[in-house]
Amino acid sequence: MSVDKDTVRRIAKLARLAVPESRLEPMAGELNGIFQWVEMLAEVNVEGVPAMTSVVAQKLKWRQDKVSDGGQADDLMVNAPDAEDHFFVVPKVVE
Repeated sequence: MSVDKDTVRRIAKLARLAVPESRLEPMAGELNGIFQWVEMLAEVNVEGVPAMTSVVAQKLKWRQDKVSDGGQADDLMVNAPDAEDHFFVVPKVVE
């Protein structure tokens, strides 16, 4: 795929970017370089390579899937200006 000045101008308009006329030609060259690099990636043989989500193998910690209040309701309400039954009391804003 080859990108020219008109294509860059159209993409900039669609993306609502203000690209000065003097930057259209250099940006077309940059985009063409990026597309060439992506095409090179398509040539790499990845047969038998497992898909990864991270370069570091990690196993997440598991926890019980149970509903609880966390046991910290009193600690959370310490900084509340006004509280009632573990709920924040706020001024009425809609009449």
